[in-house]
Amino acid sequence: METTDGLIKALLLDGKGGGKILDWNGIRHWLPEQGALWVHLDFTNTEAQHWLMHDSALDEIVADALIADETRPRCDSIADGVLVSLRGVNNNPGADPEDMVSLRIFADGQRVISTRRRKLLTITDIAEALESGKGPRSVGELIAEFTDRMVERMSIVISELDDRIDELEEAVLSGAGRELQHNLLDLRQEMLKLRRYISPQREALSRLHTSKNTWLSDNDRLLIREANDKVMRYLEDLDSARDRAGVTQEALGNRLAEQMNSRMYVLSLVAGLFLPLGFLTGLLGINVGGIPLAEDPDGFLEIVIILVIVVAVQVAIFMRKKWF
Repeated sequence: METTDGLIKALLLDGKGGGKILDWNGIRHWLPEQGALWVHLDFTNTEAQHWLMHDSALDEIVADALIADETRPRCDSIADGVLVSLRGVNNNPGADPEDMVSLRIFADGQRVISTRRRKLLTITDIAEALESGKGPRSVGELIAEFTDRMVERMSIVISELDDRIDELEEAVLSGAGRELQHNLLDLRQEMLKLRRYISPQREALSRLHTSKNTWLSDNDRLLIREANDKVMRYLEDLDSARDRAGVTQEALGNRLAEQMNSRMYVLSLVAGLFLPLGFLTGLLGINVGGIPLAEDPDGFLEIVIILVIVVAVQVAIFMRKKWF
């Protein structure tokens, strides 16, 4: 489905689930009496932009929206048409799912014009279904398929996030270390990005479902409503996953703090034991006259015995205070 002229796919729907592939010439000579038309374009291509702006007979506002670099999920009714912008997870090889891909759509009951920058597997699936005679039969069904398939692919990413949180929770309980902090932070950032893009899609689908376009049948609206319900459920799952990740990160932080406190406690005890020993040995090591036991041949042994006694007394005091 890659192209150098901006035309990714153009299909003339036969009303029975199939579609006839068209080229630019077929698009330019298309008439509504022939059937519903679906044109899918790469809006970054200059030829596609020229067709949208000058040959598509679209309102200038609609054409500008279809080639806009940045967009958020939206749904606006224009006469008997609708302008929809949706976002789906990025399932392209080597891409991050949270780096979501946008799809811009205009439909008016007789034709559907969709544009994208990066490849969408949803488009590939629908085009293959039409070419095999098992695709949407009308413009309304095509729009409903867009929404349902794009939302459905989100479930895989949400499930993977839940699995990753389960793994991190088990790792924290099993005593894994500080390296989990970075994993938890990355996971929470991914969830925030997903929620930021998915949340406005709920409003867009809700407006599409309640739009007054006559070419949307009851079954089409039902499928769109189901897609909207899925989006709401995914948002709830993301909120739940975010809370779980926060609790896991807090538990990890508490455990690491306990480990640090335990180590500092041991170091403090060791320092407490050696502080008087260091004082005594330092005092006896000064180079002045009158040092006790300096002339005694058993002086070293006696000093060692004294130091052992001091350590024993310290240990006894520490144990009595339950510092050990």
